[in-house]
This record gives sequence, C-alpha cells and structure tokens, in this order.
Amino acid sequence: MAGEALVEAVETQLREDNPRETRRTLERLMAMGETRANAMRYIACALSVEVFEALKNQSPYDERRYIQNLKSLPTLPDELE
Repeated sequence: MAGEALVEAVETQLREDNPRETRRTLERLMAMGETRANAMRYIACALSVEVFEALKNQSPYDERRYIQNLKSLPTLPDELE
C-alpha cells in the first residue's frame, strides 16, 4: 500500500516533469534493460528514503539528496542496504 503511494508520487513527478531527473532516471534505467515497472520501483525506493528522512528528522524534503540518489540507481541508497 505504501509502495503504491510512492509509485503514484513518482508518476506525478513524471507527469509534472519535476524534478526532471526523475524522467531521466526512468529512461536511463529502461535503457539499461530494466522494465518500466522495475525502474519505477527503484525510483520509488529513492523517494522513500527522502520521505523517511524528512519524517524521522522533522526536516524538509532534500531534493538535492533525492536527485543524487536517483543518479546512483540502480545502486540503492545506503539507507536501504
């Protein structure tokens, strides 16, 4: 259920092209041979790290760190390993 909400949030990012790196990451992962569904799951994992960190630390969403995590995919963020 939470995973579905994160995937929907990624779909919104893609629809709004904000941040642009979300679409670039999706395209890059698919060019590497990932299915769209798997690529979306990877991106949702990166987003989940940001949501968790913001809630845990009661801090704002860190788009810069999110983008860095997107650029590192398919390697998962350290927080998930």
